[in-house]
Amino acid sequence: MKAATVSVIGRPSAGKSTLVNTITGMKVSITSPTPQTTRNKIRGIYTDSRGQLIFTDTPGFHISDKEINKRMQDVTVSSLKDSDMILYLLDGKRKPGKEEDTIAELAAGTGVPVVAVLNKADILSDEEKKEGEAYLREKFPSSPVLIASGKADDGVDEILIELFRLAPEGELLYDEDTYTDQDLEFRISEIIREKTIENLAEEMPHVIFVEIEDMEYNKEESHVWIRASINTERDGQKGIIVGRGGENIKRIRKESFKEIRRIFPGSRLTLDLRVKSQPGWRKNGKTLDRIFRE
Repeated sequence: MKAATVSVIGRPSAGKSTLVNTITGMKVSITSPTPQTTRNKIRGIYTDSRGQLIFTDTPGFHISDKEINKRMQDVTVSSLKDSDMILYLLDGKRKPGKEEDTIAELAAGTGVPVVAVLNKADILSDEEKKEGEAYLREKFPSSPVLIASGKADDGVDEILIELFRLAPEGELLYDEDTYTDQDLEFRISEIIREKTIENLAEEMPHVIFVEIEDMEYNKEESHVWIRASINTERDGQKGIIVGRGGENIKRIRKESFKEIRRIFPGSRLTLDLRVKSQPGWRKNGKTLDRIFRE
């Protein structure tokens, strides 16, 4: 029996969250075409007859001096220190540059086994595959280099084979049917954030965060009541989230409701969504401490 922790790292939009969701077979991380959707360490757990792999989906590593980006960098670096292995994802549709080199050097410098994957194989040209493979072999000369597509579930079994081959012997850390260790409030807030991002213009997702302000469960009536706030930086941005005639917030609520309800099968759900502004929250240490929690 084998057991290992695996940090999944790469540049923003490399497909890390999609791959973790595909491996676990469940919705562990929210996904979006918008870069840097993931902000925290998100753990997805995969168990089969070979053992257990605990994947940590990390924020896309982006070089920036902005406080929120530095927080995300810290999350990624701390994850590397705590892992038995690293799963490094290269987006073959983007030319490697200084940022990619920095992440590769971070991974190679940990001293733990690395499995290097050229992701998005389903949309890569032969030339892009050739260039991506060459880059990974140069950066990780002693590591297995694979080509896969997390979105198309292509090459994922080969990734698991390599990870289990490199994993140390050990007992299961979680029950066999566990697929994530996220607490309930965090899972719900991430669902709402995903649905908000999906219904916003490109420039807006980075200025929002979601908080669960209150959550109650009436066992006798089998009724779950949730009040959550979608927070943005400026008062003027609230209208964009609400939309004309409240159409946007109604759509966000409807889509969030549908997914949250799956967490509480058989229960009645009431979801109260509110939109608030917290000026300058991306530079506010106390607010960032609440968001970037373990």
